Amino acid sequence: MKRNIILFTITMLVPFLMQAQDFVDVLRYSQIQVQGTARAGAMGNAFGALGGDFTSVSINPAGLGLYRSGELMITPKSSHTSVESSYWGTTVEDTDYKFTLNNLSYVSAIPTNNQNELGLVGFNVGIGYNRLKEFDSNAYIMGNSIDGSYMDYFAGNANAVPQIWNDYYEELAWDTDLLLYDENNDEYWHDLQDAGYGQNQIKSISKSGSIDEYSIALGLNFNHKLYIGASWGINYLYYKESTQIVENDEQNNVPYFNEFTFNSYLRTNGYGNNFKFGAIYKPIHQIRLGVSIHTPTYYNLHDLFETSMQSSITYNDGTENYDEYSPTNNYDYKLQTPMRTTFSGAFIIAKNGLISIDYELVNYGNAKLREGGDGYSFNEENLDIEEAYKTSGNIRIGGEYVISKSLSLRGGYELQQSAFNSNSFGASQPNSDANLMVYSGGLGYRSGLFFADIAYRYSVIENSDLPYQTPISNMYPAPKMIDFKTVKNDVLLTIGYKF
Repeated sequence: MKRNIILFTITMLVPFLMQAQDFVDVLRYSQIQVQGTARAGAMGNAFGALGGDFTSVSINPAGLGLYRSGELMITPKSSHTSVESSYWGTTVEDTDYKFTLNNLSYVSAIPTNNQNELGLVGFNVGIGYNRLKEFDSNAYIMGNSIDGSYMDYFAGNANAVPQIWNDYYEELAWDTDLLLYDENNDEYWHDLQDAGYGQNQIKSISKSGSIDEYSIALGLNFNHKLYIGASWGINYLYYKESTQIVENDEQNNVPYFNEFTFNSYLRTNGYGNNFKFGAIYKPIHQIRLGVSIHTPTYYNLHDLFETSMQSSITYNDGTENYDEYSPTNNYDYKLQTPMRTTFSGAFIIAKNGLISIDYELVNYGNAKLREGGDGYSFNEENLDIEEAYKTSGNIRIGGEYVISKSLSLRGGYELQQSAFNSNSFGASQPNSDANLMVYSGGLGYRSGLFFADIAYRYSVIENSDLPYQTPISNMYPAPKMIDFKTVKNDVLLTIGYKF
C-alpha cells in the first residue's frame, strides 16, 4: 500500500558497519571504578598506599605485601539505581535493583624466617576477584508535541550523497512504509515532516552487565619499609543494552501516520588481560607513599547487534500494521584501554586512625580500537578518540577512626573527572564537566580472627545525550538534548576470616 511510491533498486554506494564501534564504546569500557571490599568502599577506595586489603590489588598490588596473616573474605552488595531524565519540559524517573557479588578473595602470607628482619622478610600471594564497573540502569524519556523525529535521521541518510542505506535502519523504515520516495523531486520524505511534526516521543534504555577482574598477585615485604607488588588481571566484560524509541500521533496531527516503534539490541562480551606493578614506601612509621602503573587492558570483544521496527499507518482503505526485523550482525574486534598511573599517600594517626589519598591519571585519548574481524583498521575511529577525550585526574580520599579494639568508623569521597575535552569536533562538548562523585561511609567490626565490614556509597552524575543521531542534512530540526541525573545507592557487606 505504498502511497504513489515507485519501487526501484537501491544501490549501496557507501559501505556501512551496522553496529559501528566508536569512541562511545571505547569510553564505556575504559572508564572504570574499582569496587572491592566494604572497608575500601567506605573509605573511598583510597588504598593505593594503605594496602592490607584485597581491593588494593586492583589499585596498587604492593599493598598485598602489608598482610601479616592469611585471609579469606567475601563481599556481596545490594544496589539501587535511579535515572531522572528531562526532555521537552517533561521529567520522569526509572529505577533498577540488583544484588551482586563485589569481591571474593584469598591471601596466603608466607614468612621467610629472616630473623634479622633485614632484606626480604615476607611475601604474600593472593588470588581473587574485584568488580571494576557495573552498567545496570533503566532510563525512561518522554516528550510531548515535539519538533523533529527519529525518521529525520533515516531520511537524511537516504538523501545523502553518497547515499547511506543499510538493513538495520533505512531498510526497516522503508519496509514499514515510514520512509517514502517522491519521484518528482527525487527525494525521500516521511509523513511527520510533511505534517510539521507534533507527535509524542518515548525512549526507554535498559542496560546491564559488568567488568570483573580476576587477579593473581604477589606482594614482597622488605624490612617492613619497602613493599613491592605485581598482579596479573584477567578481565571479563559483559554489556547488554536494549533501546526502544516510540513515536505516536495521539493528537492526530499527522495524516496517515499513527505510530512507530524502533528497537535496537546490543550485546558485547569478551576477555582482557593487564598487568599492574607498584611500590609502597614507609620513610617513617606514620607515613606511607605509594605509586603504581597499570598497563592497558587488551580485550578481545564480540558484538551482537540487531534492530526491528513496527509501524501503524491508516490509508484511505484501512489501517495496516508492519513488523520488520534486521539480520543479526556478529562482529569481532580488539580494544586497548589507556594505561593508568596512581600516586598515593597515607598518614597514620597514632593508633587511632588514618587518612589516605589516591590521585589517578588516565589519558582516555590513548585508547585504541584494533583488528576488526573483517580486517577493518579503525583508523578514523582512533582519530575521533584522540579528538574527543583528554587526560583525567581521579581523586580518592578516605579516613578511618578506631573507636575501640573491635569497632572502627570510616568515611570517604571519590571524584572521577569527565573524560571529554571541552571542545572537540568543532563544537563545545556538553559533558566536559560531567564528573562522577561518590560519598561513602561505614563501620568495621573485629573479634579475634573474624571480621565484618559494612559500607554505604552514594554516587551521583549529571550528563546529557541526544535522543537519536543528528540528521546529516540541516533541512531537519536538530534533536534536543536529554538531561540525565543518575543516582546510585550501594550497600556492601564484607565477611572475612584471618588465619
